Amino acid sequence: MLFSKKKGLSIDTLIGAAAVIDGDVTFSGGLRLDGRVRGNMVAAEGKSSMLVISEKGVVEGEVRVEHLILNGTVTGPVHAAELLELQPHARVYGEVRYTALEMHQGAIVEGRLVPLVQAEVRALPNHVQPEGEPEVRAVASEASQEAVETVGVAAADIVEAASASEDSKAPQGAAA
Repeated sequence: MLFSKKKGLSIDTLIGAAAVIDGDVTFSGGLRLDGRVRGNMVAAEGKSSMLVISEKGVVEGEVRVEHLILNGTVTGPVHAAELLELQPHARVYGEVRYTALEMHQGAIVEGRLVPLVQAEVRALPNHVQPEGEPEVRAVASEASQEAVETVGVAAADIVEAASASEDSKAPQGAAA
């Protein structure tokens, strides 16, 4: 094991800085890329996967993995089924699909950011929701609806006050 990450997966394969691969790379487990890949980097279906692309790492093709930590450059579509972490030197030129996104200051995405919709949103491995706590989205949704209703009432009051003010400013003796 070369490196370990707090997310639970470890890096067991390294593609060095001097390596240039022309062709697709399929992998499972953890992989760190310091070199260049001219082809797609795709994790094997049904197996846990993590890809770390260092500041020196470059991929010219599609990246499809569960967990991606990017500090290098990807020219092509990116698909992170669980978590996408864009570190300060990350550069993505293409569409990005993700379930959870962590973007550091300095990272650049030139393309669309598309969140993946799942029937059930899963918590990240290091986040466990305490039992008995209500789902945050439901509470926020109710609060948002209440705020919209309050703003609507306030806006109606403002319009009514403005029209009353206009009526009182009408010049005396003017023909209606």
